[in-house]
Amino acid sequence: MNWFKNPDWISQHAYPYERLADVPGSVFEAINARLDKQPTGKPVVSIVIAAYNEEVNLIRCISSLAALETGIPFEIIVVNNNSTDQTAETLDRLHVRSALQPIQGCGPARQMGQELALGDYVLLADADCLYPPVWLDEMTKKLRKPGVSCVYGRYSFIAQDDMPRWQLALHETLRDMIAEVRHVNRPYLNAFGMSMGYNREAGLKAGFVMQNIRGEDGRMCFDLMQYGRVAAMKNNAARVWTGPRSLLRDGNFWQALGKRVLTELQRPLSYLKPHPPHDTKTSKN
Repeated sequence: MNWFKNPDWISQHAYPYERLADVPGSVFEAINARLDKQPTGKPVVSIVIAAYNEEVNLIRCISSLAALETGIPFEIIVVNNNSTDQTAETLDRLHVRSALQPIQGCGPARQMGQELALGDYVLLADADCLYPPVWLDEMTKKLRKPGVSCVYGRYSFIAQDDMPRWQLALHETLRDMIAEVRHVNRPYLNAFGMSMGYNREAGLKAGFVMQNIRGEDGRMCFDLMQYGRVAAMKNNAARVWTGPRSLLRDGNFWQALGKRVLTELQRPLSYLKPHPPHDTKTSKN
């Protein structure tokens, strides 16, 4: 856990551009050169990214994935989910596989991604996140353990001028404590598409919800529990990093933290028992 500053590796992927038109060709050349040096052969892991209007964020994300330190052959599949910006043009300039999913929603996009995947394992990633060099190896290590069908990782927020790292680290510490309690009976509540992986064969059997609804990642994790157990990847060096925009939707840091604390105080007893079986493709909760 980084309490006082962002990890040093983030800076090499933090391109300051706001539009694709501002990005020099040398950035794409450098990213593609790193992608081309990654292990070749039939992919063992397929990294699937759902992208909606992420023309610049994708560049940062793929840059971090191109810097993965691994001996495991992998592929990157980006599913353009009806973007109205220049996401398609960004993808045309990167050495990754891509496809267009006209059905709106992360569920449909990720379903297409896993259907196209060639790997034995699928790792889900988000276009607005940055991935540390050991992420793929640490996630795959958990997935390869006997009886594991799904794995989720932890994430941290990138500090900004109005949100220093110590505040964000406080939030993350409390969140990770709650995650430990959830994991016993309801591990799918900790599974987020920014850092989640599963056995592709089991994923194809379970399938994603094919409508535009939040929580498609947790729903998939819930359904994967019938094929094996859910593992937590807790290595701090493998934490995914993202901007704090989800916190900013609730005001300043303390307002966001207060809202989350109140929410958790209202439902601690629900974590003591498993969720009853239900159809995740039609349920509203």
